[in-house]
Amino acid sequence: MRILFIGEIVGKAGVFCVKNLLSKLRKEREIDFVVANGDNVTGGFGLGKSHAIYLRKLGIDVLTGGECIYYKKDMVEHIGKVPYILRPANYPPGNPGRGYGIYTVGEKKIAVVSLLGQSGFNRVHLSNPYTLLPQIVNRIQETTPFILVDFHAATTAEKYSLFFFAEGMVSAVIGSHSRVLTADGRVLPGGTAILCGAGRTGSLNSVGGLDPEIEIQKFLTQIPERSKDAWDLLELQGAVIELGDNGKARSIETVRIPCTEVPDERNRNSDPD
Repeated sequence: MRILFIGEIVGKAGVFCVKNLLSKLRKEREIDFVVANGDNVTGGFGLGKSHAIYLRKLGIDVLTGGECIYYKKDMVEHIGKVPYILRPANYPPGNPGRGYGIYTVGEKKIAVVSLLGQSGFNRVHLSNPYTLLPQIVNRIQETTPFILVDFHAATTAEKYSLFFFAEGMVSAVIGSHSRVLTADGRVLPGGTAILCGAGRTGSLNSVGGLDPEIEIQKFLTQIPERSKDAWDLLELQGAVIELGDNGKARSIETVRIPCTEVPDERNRNSDPD
């Protein structure tokens, strides 16, 4: 099984990249299943209902979230109705939505788990992902050995601690949130593929996909200002993970695909029709 994990999709520019690149990438790399982090699709903060539906139509099988998953009110109302959008599993059990899902891929099934780290998030303080993950895995393993975890965490230390903790327990743990593609992708001896940062999909000449001038002003003045999408030097980033029939990872390869389609007034609007 070949899985594509798309690094955090940021703003309309990120959606534009997915719209223009994903279909061809799936065919060229013979991808069986696509997971993408969508925590900051809509306006660079959160995931709106319409964008989620649109990204699904573009070929993304599962959208994972993070600390911003409830930022858009329509997502709070929508997330419990659809199985392809995941919020971190370590939110309180009564929260809307689900923290993991099991999906059919041909004759096989794959599970995707979303977890949020505990360090560096000022607004959100969730339960311990380390104590929760084994409980989830025990349930999933009754159905499938294919288990991918999106660990949305702020620090490298916390990510690597979970990588080694989960070694041999799951097929892959992919780090998100930093919006920077890292070069440390590898398969641990226990058969778990790891990557600290899956990067971002959107503008490279930006601050995490956002207009640099506005982000700089925030640091200079400490006055809140609405962020703005950046559109310069577009790229889809992420990783391709290949799994064996036993659920163990065989390989992981990072991907960087430039978006050569030029945005203009005709095609730049990546909102749903």
